Amino acid sequence: MKRFLPQTLPSWILLILITGLVATQIATLSIVSRDRADNNNVLELFRLSERADTLVKLLHAVPAENRRKLIANISTPARPVSLSNAPAVQSAIAADDNMAELEDVLVARLSAFGVVDARIRRDSPQIPVVAPLPDQSDSSIGVVEQKLSDLAEDFSQSDRLTASIQFRDGQWVNFSTPISPANPILTAETLPLYGAVAALVIVMSIWAMRRLTAPYRALEKAVERIGEDVKSPPLPEIGPAEYKSAARAVNTMQERLKGYIAEREHLAAALAHDLRTPLTRARLRLETLRNPKLRHSLANDLNDIDAIVKSVLDFATYEIVEEENEKIDFWSLIDSIVDGYPQISLGAKTRQTRGLICHGQPVALRRCITNLIDNAITYGKSVTLDLSYTKEDIILTIADRGPGIPQERLDEMFEPFSRLEGSRNRKTGGFGLGLTIARSIARRAGGDIMLVNGLHGGLQARLTLPRLQ
Repeated sequence: MKRFLPQTLPSWILLILITGLVATQIATLSIVSRDRADNNNVLELFRLSERADTLVKLLHAVPAENRRKLIANISTPARPVSLSNAPAVQSAIAADDNMAELEDVLVARLSAFGVVDARIRRDSPQIPVVAPLPDQSDSSIGVVEQKLSDLAEDFSQSDRLTASIQFRDGQWVNFSTPISPANPILTAETLPLYGAVAALVIVMSIWAMRRLTAPYRALEKAVERIGEDVKSPPLPEIGPAEYKSAARAVNTMQERLKGYIAEREHLAAALAHDLRTPLTRARLRLETLRNPKLRHSLANDLNDIDAIVKSVLDFATYEIVEEENEKIDFWSLIDSIVDGYPQISLGAKTRQTRGLICHGQPVALRRCITNLIDNAITYGKSVTLDLSYTKEDIILTIADRGPGIPQERLDEMFEPFSRLEGSRNRKTGGFGLGLTIARSIARRAGGDIMLVNGLHGGLQARLTLPRLQ
């Protein structure tokens, strides 16, 4: 069920807005339809009351023996009137309270004209008896005539109110009044209008929501960009007050990060400078030693210290290197790197993947790939390199034939100064910074690095980068 629900705040707001709009429209149409029906019923009872008043007064003014002749003159097929000794409405009990109340009102109001009883009922439409409709194909029919014809047909098919009114002499006057047809609110003519208005409201809501959330989408992208490149341009502090506050906080954070990284670079540079001076003096004094074994041992220690200093400085300053992003022919980059490594063999389909283009910093990507290759050669001796691609990504797989890494420690290898072997002996590997730097470079380029143990032993490092079409 959750997969059918919106996953973002704008989508939720739009869903709530559209649902509220639909519910409001349905409730409004229901209320209007009910009110129209109630008002139409009251209006029809009023029309019946007025016609009863007119007929009673007209019949009361003539002698009883002349009433039939008068009724014959005023009766029509659409609105029949008859005079009889028995009522057309047999039941003396009305179908609802409104009709019962109107019966009492008619008797009370018309008692002065000889009325002693009144009965009303509602009848379903009978076979319509109307004048023949004009030929629809006749082009001489005007708009008004056509509408009158349609209205007459509607009246012939609508319900009727039938009334029976008794005079003191026992005669009953019976007449029927057609109920005005109440057109539905939603018709073939009005439905497109309702649909157009609803569609316009939805489109305007979507547009307004996108305008409202645009700064926050920009904020999200900016934070991701800062994670990849701390020197990216700051966010513009314009828009809603909430967004300006968030943008100001992000810009402040970015400035502090830049200051922290610059401070780390200066600290590493100062440390390297301060250490190299005594290291140089130590090497000069080492030359004065006459014990070859001791001199060789101390020289190895000094080389280790120098390598550690270079690694720490390298790790501290790699993010500060000024280099522009550009389009890179990835195959050419790989080919130039592989030329310097006789231990590398290319996969069977690797040479068929020419023309792959990515976007990044050439020197940094070279360094990333070199670190992965050096790591594979150090622990696996011989290395196989495979280059493949999908519609979105370029995939470089560097596989060695080493002992591999325990599954639970694969992610740990990307931590700074983390090594599978606990010693810091340079003969068994570096200082645990190569993979850290490599993954950081890959992520800054929009990709990533993943370590996977091979099915037949060894370790595979998979570098994934976005592919430019």
